[in-house]
Parts: sequence; C-alpha cells; structure tokens
Amino acid sequence: MPFELVSEYKPMGDQPQAIEKLVEGLRKGYRFQTLLGVTGSGKTFTMANVIKEMNRQVLVISPNKTLAAQLYSEFKSFFPNNKVEFFISYYDYYQPEAYVPAKDLYIEKSADINEVIARMRMSAIKSIMTRRDVIVVASVSAIYACGDPMDFDQLNIKLEVGQQVNLSELPKKLVKIGYERKEDVGLTGSFRLRGDTLEIFPTYQDEGIRIEFFGDEVDRIFTFDRLNRTVIEELDRITIYPTKEFVTTEEKIARAVKTIKQELDERVAELKAMGKELEAQRLYQRTMNDIELLSTLGYCTGIENYSRHFDGRKPGEPPYTLLDYFDKDFLLFIDESHITIPQLRAMYHGEMSRKKSLVEYGFRLPCAYDNRPLKFEEFLKMVNQVIFVSATPGPFELEVSEQIVEQIIRPTGLVDPLVEVRPTRYQVDDLVKEIVEVKKRGEKALVTVLTKKTAEMLAEYLVEFNIRALYLHSELDAIKRVEVLKKLRAGEIDVVVGVNLLREGLDLPEVSLVAILDADTEGFLRSETTLIQIIGRTARNENGKVIMYADRVTPAMQRAIDETNRRRKIQMEYNEKHGIKPKTIVKPMMEDIFAPFRDKEEEMYKLYEDSIFQLKDALTLEEYAALLEEEMYKAASELRYEDAARLRDELFKVRQQLASG
Repeated sequence: MPFELVSEYKPMGDQPQAIEKLVEGLRKGYRFQTLLGVTGSGKTFTMANVIKEMNRQVLVISPNKTLAAQLYSEFKSFFPNNKVEFFISYYDYYQPEAYVPAKDLYIEKSADINEVIARMRMSAIKSIMTRRDVIVVASVSAIYACGDPMDFDQLNIKLEVGQQVNLSELPKKLVKIGYERKEDVGLTGSFRLRGDTLEIFPTYQDEGIRIEFFGDEVDRIFTFDRLNRTVIEELDRITIYPTKEFVTTEEKIARAVKTIKQELDERVAELKAMGKELEAQRLYQRTMNDIELLSTLGYCTGIENYSRHFDGRKPGEPPYTLLDYFDKDFLLFIDESHITIPQLRAMYHGEMSRKKSLVEYGFRLPCAYDNRPLKFEEFLKMVNQVIFVSATPGPFELEVSEQIVEQIIRPTGLVDPLVEVRPTRYQVDDLVKEIVEVKKRGEKALVTVLTKKTAEMLAEYLVEFNIRALYLHSELDAIKRVEVLKKLRAGEIDVVVGVNLLREGLDLPEVSLVAILDADTEGFLRSETTLIQIIGRTARNENGKVIMYADRVTPAMQRAIDETNRRRKIQMEYNEKHGIKPKTIVKPMMEDIFAPFRDKEEEMYKLYEDSIFQLKDALTLEEYAALLEEEMYKAASELRYEDAARLRDELFKVRQQLASG
C-alpha cells in the first residue's frame, strides 16, 4: 500500500519548497542531495513528506541508538498505517574477542543479546522482504555483516489453505530454520504440534500463527493473540520466516567445512614456515574444534568469523549487510550526516586493527578479517539515492551533492540568536550579570567550558551569587545527566555548566542564553561545526542570545558567526514579509524513554576505547599512533569530546615515545 502520512500539521515556512526541490531532485535521478535544515525547522517532517511522495522502501541511518530511537518514534507517529521498523545493534553488553601479546592475555568474546531488539531486527528484515511501504530506522549496524538474503528467502516455509503437507516433515523444516519444539508454553521462536493443529510463535511478530489440518491438507490459517488466544485475522496463505538473521543450508555447512579445512592447512603451513610452532598448534586445535561443532551441530562459538566460507565469498569481498535486503531503488536518508559519515568511514579500519593480533598469534584464521563492516567505498556502491540531513553538513556531503536544499525558516517563526563576542577579561563577572538578567525573566542558561575541573569550579562559584547551577560532564552517568537536565526544565536550577553540551540531544525551549568561554581556543571543542551546533541551542527561545568570550576572532568563530547572521537575516525578512511574530516553543516535560539506549551506548564506547588501549602491545608504536589518531577524529566527529580528549592524551604520550626514539 502507498505511504499514508498522518499529521495535524501541514508543511510551513520553507518546508514546502524543501520538499518540492528534494522530490524533484529524486525524480531527475540525482544520486546525492543535502537537506541543510537549521535546528527546530522540522527536518523529520520534511523527510516524511518526501517519503510519502516517492513511495519507495526507505532506510534512515542515524549516528547512535538514542537518536535512532527518537526518529523511530517520530516516523511511527507519522506513518501509523505503514511499516516502520528499528534495526540497531542487539547487544546490551559486548566485549569483543581480543589478544594482548605483551601479557599473553586472551580475552574471549562476551555478549548479552537484548531479545527485544533482536526481534525488532528480524521484523525489519521480514518487512523489507515482503513490503514496499517500509521505513527502517537504523544505526551504523546497517553496514555490519548480516545473513545471506538468498538463504533467508529460500529457507522460509510457504503454506496455503488446501495445500497437501507432510505433517511428519514439517516440524523438521521448522527446526532447520531455528524454531524449537515446546509442548508446554508458546515461547517466541518456538512451535507446538498437537493432533491436527500447529501453533507457531515467530520472533518477528507479536501474534502467534495457528494452522489447522484435515489429514495432510491445510484446512485453516489464522493469527491469534498469544495471551487471550482470540483470533486476529484469517489468512489464505502465509510465509514462515527463520528465527535468526544467520541461517544456512546443510549443503552450505558441508561446503564451508571443506574450505575452512583447506584454509587451515595453508595457514598452519605458513605459520610453521615462519617458525611460529605454538601459534600453528593453537590455530589447528581451535579450528578443528570449531569444525567438529559445525559438522555435528551446525553451529559454533564465533561462527561469524567463518561467514566468508558460508557465503562462498573470496577473501576481501564485502559481506552481506542489511542493504542487500532492500529493493534496488530504495531511498536512503543519512541523519546528522556530519556525524554519521565519519562514523561510516571509520568502522572498517577500527575492526581490522582489533583483529590483527588474533590472526597473527593463531587465535583466528585470516577469514576472520572478512567478518567486518563495509568499507566506505563499498557502502557507496550499495546505495541508490541518498539525502544527507544536517544543520552543519560536512565537506563530503557538500562536495558530492548535486543539490543542496536549505530549510532555514522555522514553522514557529523563531530566528537564530544574536551572537556577541566579548573580551575574556572579567568574563566570569560579566557572565554573572547576564545570568542574573536571564533569571529575572524566568529563563535558563547554558555555559560551555573546556575542562571538567573548570565546569565544577564555575558551577560552585555561581552558587555563591545565589544562582542555582549544576555541572554536566562525562563522569556523571546517563541517569544523573538526565536528572540535571530535568531540573533545568522544571525550574529547580538556573544554569548548566558543561564541557560538551551537544551530545545530550538538548531540546530546551527555556534556554535563552548560551555562553561560550575561551571561544578562541582552536580545536574540535571550538570548531565551526561545534560552534554552530552550540549556537542552535538557543534557537527555540524568542530571546535567544549567544556570548562568545574571546580575545580574538578565530576563522572558525568568524565562519560560525557569518553563517548564523546569514540565516538570521533570511528568517527575519520572511517574518516581516508574512507578519509573523516569533514565539518561544512551549514543550511539555517528557520522560526520557531512551535513557536505556543512551546508557548502553556509553558502556559500549568505554569498552571500545579500553580495547583500543589494550592494542598498544600488539601493534608497533607507529600503527598504534595511527589508530589513536583515527579514533580521536572519529570521536570528535560524533561530538564525544571527552572521549576524544582521552584518546588525544594517549596519542601525545605515544608521539613523545616515538620522538625520543
């Protein structure tokens, strides 16, 4: 069915021209376009209107789980009668397999899978393969290895009313595609056969499936509510899909075992020729154990490291990913592209550097390298038409886009804030006066500084002037940070001081003042992109103002100020022409339903960085320095500035070691 957009709002401001231009560009065959939309201009609503016009399968890639969850929620409200799916990493906890040579320490892979997210991923795959009216909101997990779409499609079971079925063979087929036989209770991923009634409980949908037989003939098919057992829908035919993304045939397992043995023999001979007898013996024992498990059970721990052999791929060929399941004409939106594009670029290199010691020291065959995310160049070959979405597009987006569509006017009539540059001398005293004025109006303020210590000291200093202030930085866990922001919105505090006020996804209409201390200190905390994003924090308040404290105007500051003034001029002229009076957004307090995603995301980042630091002994100093630099820039591009600073400090130490010889 076509996409049906449900909303009480109609496109306003310059949303109509943005929608028209983007749709026209798609119909002209433009491969890359950019939607440059300012904060608060309704970019998601514009995307929804483009989707409605084009009626194609849609993939939206977001830079992290929290933002992906937010987009998923918004698109579900816009398209309640179509399929909106969610595809992110299903790990609640993930410790990758690693080896630290200096300590002779092998770290086994450890992971906790979130069953709810695993089900949502399966639902996404099933919807992509069966419907055109589907929107999948994904994180960068979309470019990681996934099951072969041909296997997923060929291994499904098709049944229809009147069909003759061998009832003794059907349970065996269900077991082959991952279902377990359970006679007592209908658990997800299970089935039960009682007399002439078969009940199946798939992983990709909430309702159960009941198939009634008359002898060997399918007599009736319907879906039912698992809890109260009531019939939901009668069906003429149905397709039962596998329970997991990674499913394969017995023929492929037999072929894989044969080619794994061949690679093992070659690699063992290679290691022995290098004088690595211990590594050769270790690799032989571990791989032969995996082969035995594959031959008898069809599965082994770390089976994904042999994916190339199952897929029949050659060394270096790209793996199957979520992108392979879509129709060729699917439409891709890359949200917050200034963050997401650098992420997509960095994924492959980070994965390779971590696997190097595992392969070199005989823990894994070289085929483990082929269980990987796509290279950026491979990703670009897989996509059809792309729309980058950002308030601050990066150099790549601006260079490749055949059309850049600006969405500067906000439906609320709010304009970008005034930006002032003031000297750093007596900056704190000046800041106190400004916050006192803001407080009198019942509004709030944000102050961004360069270090955690400064944030704590400044917050304590402001309290002495009867200004209720709290600090916000990476040492506060996700729950405490959310509590600080709730207190600001509820009026319990007047100002929040922080190092990085971007990663919180702040949406605070009450904030009318943003103060940037040491604005002339060059680096990723004060880059043009960061400054524009920080300035946007006051764009939801009619009294919005930004003060940059600096003794000189850096090129980054000047570009950010010029761009803000350009946008402000366009917005004010539009308001004057249409008689619009800007008014502060009134937004109710909402529960932070995405806190669990954010919390797990940060656990992942910490584990990820720790695993990078553990590689120091496995790599040469030059290789380690190159990896640190790459990950530092990646963290900065994702607005994880405290993490970037941690990587930067380690990089400085390594460079000093290299310089001292």
